Amino acid sequence: MTPSAFSLQQRDIWVFGGAGYLGRSVVTQLVESQAVVLCVDLGDRAAQAVQEAGWTSQVTAASLDASDTSALERFVHDQITSRGVPHGLVVMTYASTAKRFDDLTVEDFDHANHGNLTATFALARAVGQRMAGKGRGSIVLFSSMYGSVSPDPSVYAEPMSPNPIEYGVGKAGIQQMARYLAVHWGKQGVRCNSISPGPFPNPTLQRDKPEFIERLAQKVPLGRVGQTPEIAGAVTFLLSDAASFITGQNLAVDGGWTSW
Repeated sequence: MTPSAFSLQQRDIWVFGGAGYLGRSVVTQLVESQAVVLCVDLGDRAAQAVQEAGWTSQVTAASLDASDTSALERFVHDQITSRGVPHGLVVMTYASTAKRFDDLTVEDFDHANHGNLTATFALARAVGQRMAGKGRGSIVLFSSMYGSVSPDPSVYAEPMSPNPIEYGVGKAGIQQMARYLAVHWGKQGVRCNSISPGPFPNPTLQRDKPEFIERLAQKVPLGRVGQTPEIAGAVTFLLSDAASFITGQNLAVDGGWTSW
């Protein structure tokens, strides 16, 4: 293993959800690793992120609602026609209602599952099939610590409510999806893994809810919440040749949250 095994020089990486809080850090790390990136997000979010971060020489912005699976299929076809089959795919999109358990309707639950599971399946399959045809590729799906454990209600003191059920159910499904795809495409040279972030509260939450942040930190063996580059490094590793014999795994980047 050499330092070049960690390089993504001239590799085309597609990041869906790349304009979000964690997504921007992932794209930044990929740029620093010399990848060429397609940053996809809702509305004009990706274009705004590219402009604000100064990524213009290596990153192309695109707009897509991944839950629209018909539009998604057309998008993948058009991008592959113009860019070719990507070397890496990162799926950071998700859906959640943020409703309390007793207020959640069956329709709400179905809608969230579509955005979390069905959309991820459609995207991973559409791109993964093309990767398999090329005999190479790495897919990184995003799960969560709440795909492995339930939220501790004591962390979410009133008026907050625990992380919603549909989010955790969807993220648990993402872990299994990564394992299934790893087996399905393994002999065709395509790797698939999932990453489960622990507590990575956004800056607004950290500023406005310091007591909540402290309760989160107390649940982490390392005694603090995560910093976005810590997710970005894990994604970059799994995309690189340094992880060439790693597939079907769920990498918890949670400071030890799920260890106790």
